[in-house]
Amino acid sequence: MISLVRPSAEAVARFLEKQRGQPFTYPHPGATRTEDAPPGFVADHHRRQVGQGQAAFEAARAAVRRWEMYSIGWVEICHPQPLIETGQVAAILARFGGVWWLNACRIVYVLDEPRRFGFAYGTLPDHAETGEERFTVEWREDDSVWYNIYAFSRPHQPLVRLGAPMARRLQKRFGAESLAAMERAVRERV
Repeated sequence: MISLVRPSAEAVARFLEKQRGQPFTYPHPGATRTEDAPPGFVADHHRRQVGQGQAAFEAARAAVRRWEMYSIGWVEICHPQPLIETGQVAAILARFGGVWWLNACRIVYVLDEPRRFGFAYGTLPDHAETGEERFTVEWREDDSVWYNIYAFSRPHQPLVRLGAPMARRLQKRFGAESLAAMERAVRERV
């Protein structure tokens, strides 16, 4: 959904309801588990150490549960924020060039292990891109805590296909700013 004004809460609710039963727009949901992008998709991988020790890991886990990796100003998760549970549908709102883009995705799987936490979502028909994105935090054996984003995508909507180079720049910008947002979220809570 593209709009010149910010979508209202009612418009977001209608948008989400319309997307709930829709299929994923790409082959092989769950492919981010192996970091093996399907043919024809571009893969992106961003990672950064966000802290050290158990307190940092717990802060990072809590930040992912609150979708704080989206606390970057020009992209956000619409309220109410979905719980991190398989099957939950989320609306991602982005603003670029004076235009609001509302995008739909569904959580494909959740990772909830003693030293790793995260989830992946896949795109639904009303998303500018098609693909899957995984967000994880990991507490490694050397006591370091890392935040990782792994995604594969390609343009889905005609306007995005026309502006593919700009879409790629925005994806890279999101990756860099998401890393900084998670580092900040952990630092503020440890």
